Amino acid sequence: MPAGLDALRHIVVLMMENRSFDHMLGGLKAVDDRIDGLDGTESNPDTTGKEARVAPKAAYQGQLDPDPGHHFHEVDLQIFNGDTSAGRAPTMKGFVRSYYDKRKSVKHSRQIMYSFDPARLPVITTLAQQFAVFNSWFSSIPGPTLCNRAFAHYGTSFGHVGMELLYSNQKYISIYERLLAAGRTPKLYYFDEKSSTLEVANLLDNQGQFFGTFPQFLADCRDGTLPDYSFIEPNYVDHDSPGGHLLACDQHPDHHVMAGERFIAQVYNAIRRNSELWRTTALLITYDEHGGLFDHVPPPACTPDEFQAPPEKTGTGMPFAFDRLGVRVPAVLVSPWIAKGLVVPRERVFEHASIPATVTQHFIGAFDARSPREKNASTFLDLLSEPTMRTNTPVFQL
Repeated sequence: MPAGLDALRHIVVLMMENRSFDHMLGGLKAVDDRIDGLDGTESNPDTTGKEARVAPKAAYQGQLDPDPGHHFHEVDLQIFNGDTSAGRAPTMKGFVRSYYDKRKSVKHSRQIMYSFDPARLPVITTLAQQFAVFNSWFSSIPGPTLCNRAFAHYGTSFGHVGMELLYSNQKYISIYERLLAAGRTPKLYYFDEKSSTLEVANLLDNQGQFFGTFPQFLADCRDGTLPDYSFIEPNYVDHDSPGGHLLACDQHPDHHVMAGERFIAQVYNAIRRNSELWRTTALLITYDEHGGLFDHVPPPACTPDEFQAPPEKTGTGMPFAFDRLGVRVPAVLVSPWIAKGLVVPRERVFEHASIPATVTQHFIGAFDARSPREKNASTFLDLLSEPTMRTNTPVFQL
């Protein structure tokens, strides 16, 4: 077994909100052509027929109001640009048209093509360049938050493509229940009582032992008591706390992106500053879905799930067999056992079902009672392949 995998005792997942790969990391292609980002020629037609080209003009806040569409029918328009014919192919040409529907402003709709200059996102940029960045990590469903997060917890959404809060058809148990049954320790850390978990209703009913708050995560890192598997949720809402006013740090449009940058750095630093925890932990940072923001890579076909969403749920007039992925999102894997500047090639496709697949493989081993999508999902711990632990890794000043 590689030394990094032999040392691995903790897997931590931080899932942020609603940003596409090209929007956040597409600019890295200019400094590393192995990264499947933007070359500046990518475009979408606006509603007048003129081409709206990508540009590194993304703002931290104020540009994506109203919130871009990311429900199933809206993502279908973004991917296929209105083509509903049999045998249609994804063109990624409908993003501007989709955003136009929100304000009916041609000028405003063209801003959906804007991306960040890497220098303006120092935390996620540094981690992507220092550790491993995935060229082909896709959201699991071309749809919104909750069904995509369900894939991270269950390896399936049980046929749901929307924002249903309670699933009544749970055929498979969550990764947390699996781990507990195997004698392992899992924890889902939500931010605080005023920004509670998105999953409290549909994930772990009456199983409060699986939940903790973000301050507890920080304490567990400091004290060396982090569980085997941790899933971290950011602050979803601006709100007051005993320590003062807190900004939402999930990066969901139109929340301030730099608040999310600081939160990512805080999670990373909490692990990095405990030397034993750092040696034995892998941290995955990803986003639940693209939030309606442009990405140029067509989502690929995938192993069909055993569920199907009917036309009245998709809003497209067509059923969905869970046989293709959603839009690509940023994903970075952090560990001192990963080579600096590792770029995971395009040919290796990942999705959110890769999370429970990887955690199950490492901590449990053979486990058959899983969805077809999870059983066929790629796992990622082979990336911890350095023969010796790296010592030249950053700490962020906050």
